[in-house]
Amino acid sequence: MLATASLTAWGEELPEALRVSVEQAAARVKPSLVRIHVVYTDYSDGRELKNESVGSGTVITKEGHVLTNHHVAGHATRLLCTFSNKEEFEAELVGTDPLTDIAVVKLLPEEPRAFPVAEFGDSDRLYVGQYVLAMGCPMALSHSVTLGIASNTEMVIPDWYGAAGAFTLDGEDVGALVRWIAHDAEIYGGNSGGPLVNLDGAVVGVNEIRFGLGGAIPGNLARSVAQELIANGKVKRSWIGLDVQPLLDGSGHKSGVLVRGTIEGSPAAEAGLASGDILVRVGDAPVLVQFPEEMPQFNLRITNLPVGTPVDFAVLRNEEEKTFAVTPIEREAMQPKEHELKPWGITARDLSIMDVKERKRDSRKGVLITSVRPGGPAGEAKPPVRADDILVAAGDTEVADLEALRAVTAEIGKDGETPVPVLTRFDRKNEDYLTVVRVGISEIPDPALQVKKAWLSVETQVLTREIAEALGRPDLTGFRVTDVYADTAADKAGLGVGDVIMAVDGEKLTASAPEHIEELPALIRQYRIGTTAQLSVLRGEEELAIPVELVAAPQAMREMKRYLDENFEFTVRNVSFFDRAREKWADDQKGVMVDEVKPGGWAALGQVNVGDLVLAVDDQAINDVKSFEDQMKVVAEAKPAHVVLKVLRGIHVLYVELKPKWETDHE
Repeated sequence: MLATASLTAWGEELPEALRVSVEQAAARVKPSLVRIHVVYTDYSDGRELKNESVGSGTVITKEGHVLTNHHVAGHATRLLCTFSNKEEFEAELVGTDPLTDIAVVKLLPEEPRAFPVAEFGDSDRLYVGQYVLAMGCPMALSHSVTLGIASNTEMVIPDWYGAAGAFTLDGEDVGALVRWIAHDAEIYGGNSGGPLVNLDGAVVGVNEIRFGLGGAIPGNLARSVAQELIANGKVKRSWIGLDVQPLLDGSGHKSGVLVRGTIEGSPAAEAGLASGDILVRVGDAPVLVQFPEEMPQFNLRITNLPVGTPVDFAVLRNEEEKTFAVTPIEREAMQPKEHELKPWGITARDLSIMDVKERKRDSRKGVLITSVRPGGPAGEAKPPVRADDILVAAGDTEVADLEALRAVTAEIGKDGETPVPVLTRFDRKNEDYLTVVRVGISEIPDPALQVKKAWLSVETQVLTREIAEALGRPDLTGFRVTDVYADTAADKAGLGVGDVIMAVDGEKLTASAPEHIEELPALIRQYRIGTTAQLSVLRGEEELAIPVELVAAPQAMREMKRYLDENFEFTVRNVSFFDRAREKWADDQKGVMVDEVKPGGWAALGQVNVGDLVLAVDDQAINDVKSFEDQMKVVAEAKPAHVVLKVLRGIHVLYVELKPKWETDHE
């Protein structure tokens, strides 16, 4: 049996008959209920970011189609679905519709099989006060069910919430087509996409939001959208460019909807509809929109008109009825798909027709910049490119769309020289700008090596006045040894932890505060490598003279060669002397240290950590940065579904599995 909210309602034990009904209804849906683990992409700061989330879904065909929300799976690059019996299946996105927040994914079993299917009920017959069950995987936990009642079957977000209260996905106003089923069955993050079920065990909604009450997309609407996604991969809708609102209270009209205006160049505008008209009839069907709750049904009617077929729109204009023939066109997405362009350090997308209208542009030519990477090529240009700019030309080439920008970028980098300064033209509101962008992915330069200096192979702290006083030697100044590097000249000379270095070759050390930390190293650096210095040392109550050979300082961590892997977005460097000393590794320890992991990259998603020592990649031993770079180029060429890093983390060896989604096309 599914986990339940203890089968109580409002703090009281359920009546036996209701308890049995709940158990039977839940049992009917349970076999088709799945938890959906999602790896999805988001775009910010000029980068494509990978994230993880969890939602719920319901199998609606024996072939394994799963109904869920767009906001759960609509931007997925990887999907894993888990049934209540712990069976797991990879899945693929079939289609998604942000306007209704519905998506369909398909299970991918290794062998063909028939999956258990949930049945739909008629959501139009749902009534206020009817018992409903919210099923799903809240907080990514196991499959569960909670009990409540349908509180409102026509819930909309009130206008007085304003733009901040609107529920938009990918630029689409979900409330334009959806009237939610409000209910008080508990739902939490992770319930999204799970079914709302009646006591017959039939799906009557898809849980989506919590807005005081829970909100579910009506099952009839969800089913029709899902069927079209399964058949065509997308939902084809009509668009006429008509902007309407409910009738004004003081208008005196008893039918119709108020036309606020039309989009310039749209079918409605071309047909002659105008602001102030009262639209009373579409085709043969009368129109009545007095209340916000009636608006989604009107919008659904308009979006379902046949594309390319003229439809008569009857309006009252100055109390006179006029009829206009409007020919709907196919509705476009409000926001075309976003992409990252690493050589530019930007994310960008094509312009939609509404982008063009809202920006009052003459054409759709150009690429809309959606974000810019700080410190990247576009962000470092003078003047810098910003989010919401429209890139229209690169060099001598006009940029018509994203594909054209990709092509010119490939041409810029064809000779392998990178970065390349490119004269770039972009529009910012009504202004036409020029800038120079150094297009290309810059390799991390080899670090400039410091001139070798003499080094006393110990670590020290300043003997502060407070410490000296606590030791009973208030006049004592100098440096206390905190560590002696094993098998070095200082170790062989007999220096030990706790020794206080008071002078070097008779020159008294005066350090007595933390800000004096450089006094001893600066003094030592003045000596030639190989020189022996006489140290005056206090050990307990005994003063000693200890000669120590000054050796060449090892390379600092900042001087080690580095490599940034752009595919997995993490940086490694060679192992330094100080790494080996700190971790007590052998002198011949091989591998590369993880120096940086960019948030939202595949390495971050696979939980690679800064400080990991990479020992092998796909069973190929890694000795240094060069061998790591060579192996990662092999990986990039092969594009495997799984890449395994063998890493040493502290005292533990781990195998970290990275699961990249390799870009093979630009769709």
